Amino acid sequence: MTRNTITRRSLLGRTLGTAAVACLANHSRSPTLHAQESSSKNPDESVSRLAYDAPKSQTWRIGLVLDTPVTCTNVFATFPVPMDWPEQTVTLQSKEIDRRVTAWKVRDVAKGAKQVMLQIPKVAANTTAEVTFTMSIERSRILPPTKTDDLRIPKKIGRELRVFTSNSPYIDASNARIKMVSKELAAKDAANDWERVEQIYDYVRDNVRSVDGDLKNASVALREGKGDCEEMTSLIVALCRNAKVPARMVWIPDHCYPEFYLEDADGNGHWFPCQARGTRQFGRMDEYRPILQKGDRFKVPESRTPVRYVAEHFKCDRKGSAKPRPVFVRELVDG
Repeated sequence: MTRNTITRRSLLGRTLGTAAVACLANHSRSPTLHAQESSSKNPDESVSRLAYDAPKSQTWRIGLVLDTPVTCTNVFATFPVPMDWPEQTVTLQSKEIDRRVTAWKVRDVAKGAKQVMLQIPKVAANTTAEVTFTMSIERSRILPPTKTDDLRIPKKIGRELRVFTSNSPYIDASNARIKMVSKELAAKDAANDWERVEQIYDYVRDNVRSVDGDLKNASVALREGKGDCEEMTSLIVALCRNAKVPARMVWIPDHCYPEFYLEDADGNGHWFPCQARGTRQFGRMDEYRPILQKGDRFKVPESRTPVRYVAEHFKCDRKGSAKPRPVFVRELVDG
């Protein structure tokens, strides 16, 4: 059996294990690639305190191309696809589904990601199978709120937010060093909770140098005083969680940044972005790269333990010694 799971650091720490084929059902119709939020209380749907400006559209091709010198059977693969967010709209333009595909569907992963699952009984040697989607992704800049002094750390954390308040892979919020820094920051004067979170943001940018390297825990980046966008984002998220502020990671191609959650005077919750590495952007975001996922603790059938990022996954049985060549495609076509 051949298994291939993307783990390259350039794809931001993706780790998965074996797959569960039994969960795949036959679907002849096209699944939507849009967000499916069922609760009107979801903070991503509430009346926003943010403004969205200057939208731009890009065309992306995403999927799997399997080129194999050996016959493959029982092919099972998954790959993530972008979804709708308040600042992003995804529209499916076209799809290429190989005729040998017998089952495929799109599934939600904890409301923060979407994943295509597919099954192919047999791919003959020296042939190519393709399952790709071409989609238009419109994304807007996020402008900061004009009023912030009424924003508060939530007193009660609902079920959907709890996952953003504790440890996640590589976000060791319960680490003693992180807790110590959190207490030091909490002892500082702050005019309001918005300023409290901004102190966390500035602390990380002032105390962690931007240096590329291997993926490590947030606490290690704090101790060493260096890290890349992933470690800096992880540390901001960890310190926010220690301050009782729900926080999560946002993943875009070759980059990530944090979002934190505060409530207004009416109890409406809002997610606010900030740029951990690079140009200072607190409460705003000028990125146009598409949002791939939001979150940092996902449960997927392909892994026995929670994963930081919903990654691509491939497995098959092969008849011969040669290795199949699955290529997961994520390419900018236009824009």
